[in-house]
Amino acid sequence: MAYHNAVLLKETVEGLNIRPNGVYVDVTFGGGGHSRAMLAHLGDDGKLFAFDQDKDALANAIDDDRFVLINENFRYIKRFLRFYGVKEVDGILADFGVSSHQFDVAERGFSTRFDANLDMRMNQDNKLSAFEVVNAYEEEQLKTVLFQYGELRQAPAMARTIVTARKTGEIKTSQQLKEILKSFLQHKREHKVLAQIFQAIRIEVNQEIEVLKEFLLQTKDILKKGGRLSVISYHSLEDRLVKRFIRNGLFEGEPERDVYGNFEVPFKRVGKLIVPTAEEIKINNRSRSAKLRIAEKL
Repeated sequence: MAYHNAVLLKETVEGLNIRPNGVYVDVTFGGGGHSRAMLAHLGDDGKLFAFDQDKDALANAIDDDRFVLINENFRYIKRFLRFYGVKEVDGILADFGVSSHQFDVAERGFSTRFDANLDMRMNQDNKLSAFEVVNAYEEEQLKTVLFQYGELRQAPAMARTIVTARKTGEIKTSQQLKEILKSFLQHKREHKVLAQIFQAIRIEVNQEIEVLKEFLLQTKDILKKGGRLSVISYHSLEDRLVKRFIRNGLFEGEPERDVYGNFEVPFKRVGKLIVPTAEEIKINNRSRSAKLRIAEKL
């Protein structure tokens, strides 16, 4: 099963500063590239737990006594680690990108390249799909999704166009959606705008922003003192949340200060923002927008 090359593999794993007998978590298993690299750093007493809500990822499970793959959304990280008797870990890795497998399997509906049923569910058991978002959301809801998650300035007009079009029949496929919105797809920017539209709907379907926030908040409790968090984001919405959380322990506003102006935060930043080299982008074009941030629990 084709999965992409793990993005920023060396940098992400090295950022965890892995201890051979430590307990680690890869919350976005996918093709298992990061997990395999993490296992290579672990000794016989080390342990690696991995999460992936996509059933397709189970085919990539690693046959290793030190490894456990949990077929669940990582928003439930604390609950499922406790199920395995784990309260604290030494490091957590997260790569928030959609896997190449998900993009390349046409019927999953993630890619703008194929005509497929509107789906975009990372967990195929979820009830909410792209079809429901496009056909059942009210105009105001659609506008909010396209504006907030796609950062599309023409979101109000796009939402209105979708709502008008679906009065004559359901919008079932990605090709139908493209046709309906073709007036917004200027030739030079067609691919970029389409990608923003699909990104917005995908984020809504999979509740990606809510999941990211829930996950990050739990890392404060799960990581041991000195434990590391290694996180790869792919768009500004995610990266902004990760950056603020590492800096302030909050997603918005400023932390409360004492009378001397000091404030406590759960993490300290390790190094600077890391992005792929030109060489990596050449080999793996999907890494081009990746941003890696590393933090250590205080």
